[in-house]
Amino acid sequence: MGASDPEVAPWAPGGAAGMAGAGAGAGARGGAAAGVEARARDPPPAHRAHPRHPRPAAQPSARRMDGAPGGLGSGDNAPTTEALFVALGAGVTALSHPLLYVKLLIQVGHEPMPPTIGTNVLGRKVLYLPSFFTYAKYIVQVDGKIGLFRGLSPRLMSNALSTVTRGSMKKVFPPDEIEQVSNKDDMKTSLKKVVKETSYEMMMQCVSRMLAHPLHVISMRCMVQFVGREAKYSGVLSSIGKIFKEEGLLGFFVGLIPHLLGDVVFLWGCNLLAHFINAYLVDDSVSDTPGGLGNDQNPGSQFSQALAIRSYTKFVMGIAVSMLTYPFLLVGDLMAVNNCGLQAGLPPYSPVFKSWIHCWKYLSVQGQLFRGSSLLFRRVSSGSCFALE
Repeated sequence: MGASDPEVAPWAPGGAAGMAGAGAGAGARGGAAAGVEARARDPPPAHRAHPRHPRPAAQPSARRMDGAPGGLGSGDNAPTTEALFVALGAGVTALSHPLLYVKLLIQVGHEPMPPTIGTNVLGRKVLYLPSFFTYAKYIVQVDGKIGLFRGLSPRLMSNALSTVTRGSMKKVFPPDEIEQVSNKDDMKTSLKKVVKETSYEMMMQCVSRMLAHPLHVISMRCMVQFVGREAKYSGVLSSIGKIFKEEGLLGFFVGLIPHLLGDVVFLWGCNLLAHFINAYLVDDSVSDTPGGLGNDQNPGSQFSQALAIRSYTKFVMGIAVSMLTYPFLLVGDLMAVNNCGLQAGLPPYSPVFKSWIHCWKYLSVQGQLFRGSSLLFRRVSSGSCFALE
C-alpha cells in the first residue's frame, strides 16, 4: 500500500525487519546496560582491562543492536530474506489466483450463466448475476479443479520478478537517505518528507511494473482463452515468441500506461490522504490513558495507540483509493487482451480499441467502468441485454 511507516519502529533503522528483531535488541541493550552498571560499581581486575585480553561478548551485542550481521535485515541474510518474501508472495498469489481468474472473465464480459431473480433491501425484484462461488463451480465443471489455476505460472513469474526488482533497487538506491517523518515535525516539514518518501515508492513501483508487465500480459491472455476455448498461449516461452512475431516489442506492453497511472494515483492518494488525516485528526495524547501508557516507567509505549490509529488510517485509505483507481486496472487488463486473436478481445465481447483512452470512453458511455469490482452481489446493469419478464 505505502512505504513502511518509520514511526512504527523509531528505534529500528531497518524498518520492518528491524522491528522484527526489536525484542532481541532490547534484551541485548538491557543486558549490556546492566553489565556496564555492575562494572562501574565493581571495577574489574587489571589483567582483564589489558589490551591483549578483550571482552569477546561485547562486539556481537553491539553489532546486533546496529542491525548489522546477525540481524533479520542484515547484509549476510539479505538473499535469504528476499527468497522468503518471494516464497510468501508465491503462496499468496497461488491462493488468490482463482479470485483473479473469475474477476478477469467478468471484466471481459463473459457471462456463461443466466442471471437469477432476487430482491433488494426495499423488496423490489432485481436480477443478480452469478457470484464468485457460482462462477468458480462452473469453471470446475468445464475444466476441472486444475482449471481454476489457468495462467498461474506467468503470474507467479511476474510477481517474483517484481519482488526481486524492488529488492535490487533498494540496494542500489537505499531508502536510508530519506528523512523519516517524526511527530516533532511541523506540517510543512512532515509534508516534504511524505512527498520524498512517496516519490521513492513511485520510482520502485513503476520500474518493477514495467519489467514484470510482459509476463502479466501473457498471464491475462492465458486466462481469457477460457472464453473461446483456444490454446494459442500455452507456455511462457512460446507465448513470448507469438507476441513478438505478431505484435512486435510493443505487444508486451499493451495496457501498461493505465496500470502505471493507477499505481501512481493510488500511491499519492493513499499516502497524502493518510498523512493529512493523521496530522489533523490523530492526537498523540490519545495514548495517555489511565492505564499508565506514556508514563516514565513505560516510555516505549507512549505512542502505541496513536501509531495503531495511524496504521489503521493508512489501511482504510488504501481500500478507499483502490476503489477509485479500479477503472485504471480494468482498462489495463482489457487492453492486454484486446485484438490479440482471442475471442475475448474481439467483437461481440469487445470492440477493437485504438488506445486505452478509447477503451475508457467506451466503458464510461456504457456505464461499465467498475465492471468486475464486485464478485458477490452483482446486479444486472440497466444497459444489459437481460431483462425481467
